[in-house]
Amino acid sequence: MDWPRKRKFKININKIIQFLTYSDILMMSGWGLVSPILAVFVADQIVGGDVKLVGLSTTVYFIVKCFLQIPVAKWIDGGKGERDDFWVMITGSLLISLSAFLFMWAKLPWHVYAIQVVNGLGGALSYPSWLAIFTRHIDKNKEAFEWSFYFTTVDLGAALAAGLGGFLAVSIGYKFLFCLVGIVSLLGTFFLVGIMDKLKMKS
Repeated sequence: MDWPRKRKFKININKIIQFLTYSDILMMSGWGLVSPILAVFVADQIVGGDVKLVGLSTTVYFIVKCFLQIPVAKWIDGGKGERDDFWVMITGSLLISLSAFLFMWAKLPWHVYAIQVVNGLGGALSYPSWLAIFTRHIDKNKEAFEWSFYFTTVDLGAALAAGLGGFLAVSIGYKFLFCLVGIVSLLGTFFLVGIMDKLKMKS
C-alpha cells in the first residue's frame, strides 16, 4: 500500500521581506529591553522625574510621529522608484538608534522631551517607507503567511527582550543598557542596507 507523501514545510520568503523582518526583530528587540522599565528609569535617573513626565514624553513622541508621517508618506508616494523610500527609511532608523544613545546622557526632563522628538521624527520617517517597501515586495498568495511570520518573530524577540531588560538594568546599569539598545538598533539598520541592490533604485 502506498502511503501519501508528507509535505515538507518550507519557509520560502524573498530576500527583501526577510531582511526587513530581521531588521525589525533587532530594532524591536533592542527597544524591548528598555520599554517596560522606562518609567523606572525616568523616576530613578531624571531630576524631578515622575509618572507624569513619562506620560507627557510619550505624548510628545506620538504627536511628532503622527503629524509628520502622513506628509512623509505622501512625499515618498510621489517619487518614482524606491530610492527615496530606501534613504528615508535608513535616515529614520538611524534617528531611532541615535535616540537610544542620547538617553545615556539624559538628566533633566527637557532632555527626555527632546529625545522623544528625535525618536518621533525617526518613526515618522522609517515606518511609512518600511511599510511601502514591504507592501510592494510581499510574495503573491503568501500575504497572510509573511505578515504572520513578521509579527510572530518580532513579537517573540520583543517578549524575550522585555524579560531580559530588567535584569540587565540591575546588572550593568541604565547607561550601558541604552548603549546596548543603540548598538542593536544600528545592527537592525545595517540589515536594511542588505536590500539596497534588490530595490528599484532608479528615479
